[in-house]
Amino acid sequence: MAPTGDVSLAPLAGKGASGPGQSPHGGDGDGSGTSEGTTADAGAPGVRAPSAGVTVRTAPEGGAPSAPPSGGVGSGPARPGSGGTPAPAPPTRSTPSAPSTPAPAALVVGAPDREATDRRWCEKVTLSFRNTGGTAVRSGTVSLGTHIIGALGIDWATIGSTRDLPAPLAPGAGTEKSWTVCVDAWRVPLGMHVETRDVSVQWE
Repeated sequence: MAPTGDVSLAPLAGKGASGPGQSPHGGDGDGSGTSEGTTADAGAPGVRAPSAGVTVRTAPEGGAPSAPPSGGVGSGPARPGSGGTPAPAPPTRSTPSAPSTPAPAALVVGAPDREATDRRWCEKVTLSFRNTGGTAVRSGTVSLGTHIIGALGIDWATIGSTRDLPAPLAPGAGTEKSWTVCVDAWRVPLGMHVETRDVSVQWE
């Protein structure tokens, strides 16, 4: 590539300098020699043309030389992944969760507490209830099984009956309920008694 500016020779101050009209050897100039200060030919001794592939840059008057390209001579575009900062990942959007559904009602029933009465075919039965679920118990039914026990401990029969569940019952709340449970008098002859042993509950 040819140089982009002019290349010239400047006179050298010192011992070998000659004035106008004088030869470099001290004689009068007759035009046969080359005086200092004239523009040198590109092929003159002492002036070397720039080597091939080297760019010669000249600074504008009063300015500094321009800097070479950041990639250097012959450098191509920067390759991806050569030390650059990776692009940040796009923000993720969280989907709002649906409101949780409360747990259904769960009723825990205690063992029956039995108490004899003045009639052998009846007894007082007390039950405890507790709602351990997440919704209220609105209504329900209590089913009781009363066994007829003979004098020798023989279970002769079981008579069923139903009662209303004490409701409503809020989540976490508990209560007790007592009933007098009776069977037909003729089913319990003298020397026999009743025992309410079986309890089952249905609720909504």
